[in-house]
Amino acid sequence: MKKNNNAQRIGQLSAIAAMMLAGSVHAADAFSSDSEWMTGDWGGERTKLIEQGIDIKMDYVGEVGGNLHGGFNDDKTARYADQFGLGVALDLQKLWGWDNTQAKIQFTNRNGYNISNDRVGDPRAGTLSSSQEVYGRGHMVRLTQLWIKHQFFDNKLDIKAGYFGEGEDFNTFPCEFQNLAFCGSQVGNWATNIWYNWPVSQAAIRVKYNINDELYAQIGAYNQNPSQLEHGNGFKLSGSGTKGTVLPVELVWSPNPNSLPGEYRVGYYKSTADADDVREDVNGFDAATTGDAYRTHSSKHGYWFVAQQQLTSHNGDKSRGLSIAANATFHDKDTNFIDNYQSVMFVYKGLFDARPKDDFGIGAARIHVNDDVKKNAELLNVSNGVSDYDNPVFSPIRETEYNYEINYGFHVTNWLTVRPNLQYITHPGGVDEVDNALVAGLKIQSTF
Repeated sequence: MKKNNNAQRIGQLSAIAAMMLAGSVHAADAFSSDSEWMTGDWGGERTKLIEQGIDIKMDYVGEVGGNLHGGFNDDKTARYADQFGLGVALDLQKLWGWDNTQAKIQFTNRNGYNISNDRVGDPRAGTLSSSQEVYGRGHMVRLTQLWIKHQFFDNKLDIKAGYFGEGEDFNTFPCEFQNLAFCGSQVGNWATNIWYNWPVSQAAIRVKYNINDELYAQIGAYNQNPSQLEHGNGFKLSGSGTKGTVLPVELVWSPNPNSLPGEYRVGYYKSTADADDVREDVNGFDAATTGDAYRTHSSKHGYWFVAQQQLTSHNGDKSRGLSIAANATFHDKDTNFIDNYQSVMFVYKGLFDARPKDDFGIGAARIHVNDDVKKNAELLNVSNGVSDYDNPVFSPIRETEYNYEINYGFHVTNWLTVRPNLQYITHPGGVDEVDNALVAGLKIQSTF
């Protein structure tokens, strides 16, 4: 019933928004390929609102994934997942005269199903990445952002507080691919039980100091509350269920060699919440063998590196050209399921003169399961007296999963991008017994 209520809620919000817009949208503006919004400028009213400090945000992401070959279940099918977004960014200096102050509120609604869960991966183990990055965190409406930000000392010091996720400011990365291993904050993908990526929000504060025009440092504190992941808690603002605090720190350098933009991030996080060991019991022995409770650690930690650099321009046009990006994360081997991850991506924007705003991308990623997790599964199988992979009681042995994607983004209009892609996943879930999988994808991104 909650799922239906959430669907009705977002439908009602969309209908109200549509009725509000219907009276002010000029037919010539709506669906114009030159407009940055599908609904146009509302007869100039939208630009007026922005000039007054009110920027309304409406967007949609839809992703199709179909298994073409291989995987755990080669019964071919396709799955669709999507996300609707509705929000508003506020310039409080323009609205109320509050110098150097901004605020934002954002709602999201996710729906659909994921091809990775039961076709690509063994349901007992799943996959490490996902062929549809927009899938996850429940079929429900969530309050994703509710924050206020102020700059002090000639914008040297920037403080943001409210409800938001770590990946908005720390370990940030764009999402020009469909496979999760190439999309968004990667720490949140692998430190999944402490670092919550979009669309989940947490009570948080972030403090940034601009050292110079190219370099800044920042530190944050985020409430670690697993109950916010639960269905029906998309609007939870209370602290009940809190386990600890996630403390990220990061240094960000944004050089422009040859006037081409780059960004380099290095950071560290620590969670103050208790975390179970992935193998040892309270006495330091193998928990799978002794049957005793797993040892508890007082914290867990990890660090990351992100590099993005445009390498070339296209015939002197710096909005076009080849860019490279790389990600790496490393995690606490005592407590984290994934101990390290690496990826590299190449994107060429404006490859063809006839399609100067299109982009072509190719990427490869490696996701490694903690060796102690592998050993723990082996010991569990011995303890349960099973050795046959096909036995339902068998715990699959997981090691390393590799993800590859090639895509082409058709910039259909300024408000619509359609990105067909092919993905190849080797050892889905890190399980050698699962056949390598070929997945066809289609990603649609639109701004209303």
